[in-house]
Amino acid sequence: MQSHRLPTLEDVARVAGVSRATVSRVINGIRNVDPELHRQVWTAVDQTGYVPNRLARSLVTRRTGTVALVVSDSETHDDDPFMSRFFSDPYFGRVVGGLMSVLRPAGVQLALQMVGADGHKRLVGDLRNGQADGAVVLSLPARDPLPRLLAEAGIPAVLIGRPAEPVPVSYVDLDNSAGAELAAARLADRGCRRPALITGPPEVPASADRISGFRRAMARHGHAWVPSAAGNLTQESGSAAMRTLLADHPGTDGVFVANDLMALGALLVLRDAGRRVPDDVAVVGFDDSSAALAARPALTTVRHPLEDMSAEAARLLLTSIDDPSARVTSVIYEPTLIPRHSA
Repeated sequence: MQSHRLPTLEDVARVAGVSRATVSRVINGIRNVDPELHRQVWTAVDQTGYVPNRLARSLVTRRTGTVALVVSDSETHDDDPFMSRFFSDPYFGRVVGGLMSVLRPAGVQLALQMVGADGHKRLVGDLRNGQADGAVVLSLPARDPLPRLLAEAGIPAVLIGRPAEPVPVSYVDLDNSAGAELAAARLADRGCRRPALITGPPEVPASADRISGFRRAMARHGHAWVPSAAGNLTQESGSAAMRTLLADHPGTDGVFVANDLMALGALLVLRDAGRRVPDDVAVVGFDDSSAALAARPALTTVRHPLEDMSAEAARLLLTSIDDPSARVTSVIYEPTLIPRHSA
């Protein structure tokens, strides 16, 4: 009878062409290993079917080999269906893709945590008790307590997006104000004389920056006041905001929409109203997500390099886990305008 022996570290080392010690260092998350050797070892792990003993590994390293992606919204509860919108929003998938581009080669797993108003302290307690080695946080509301709680607990964490209030936590962000200025310049260059704005929630720092950046740039082009309607970043809210603008300001001939999903909804309303895009109304979105390419016409938008930003957040977090004394830092990315057919 044939024996089905489980693959060992020695089998991985033989396939990878490295020593058993090198295999052990890579699998145990010691990151000062040559990147090529790192790749060879994890390729050999896949080929042999070796399964690391995570319990034994955690006992040796005092690490779980897991980081949490925390989607935090202190204005909802853990069972609120609002949280489910992240699974249909292209933003979320792009963040996960960027994180995994760094975490997977490092042998680190990603665990999703959706946290509402009643879950922040429990999450911090779970992290302190070793459920994950650190957290990347997507923090939605303006006064989310989670960044402060993580800092006070000494838990390695990185935010994607600038916190509304100063806290000693590293973050990665986009210059949202500059991105909105690019959108304003595009509409001005097209000769729009009655521009309007569809905003995200104004209490969220990124949305507030896009609002102020657009208004400031439009003022430089002679538009002292720009009408606006607020949405909540969903396609449906973009449709509702566009209907409001058309009802209150029927002469609108250019719209900056604070994200691509809302712009998709705005385009549908303009089409139903018989307004040609861009001939009658020019539209500029923000994000350069899959929604921009799905739009008809294809959406002119401001590029939000989420994959790059998320990858950098993962690198910062791994550095913080390896070196708790690493300084708190920020990395700000510059936006670019992606011209297509809507403006």
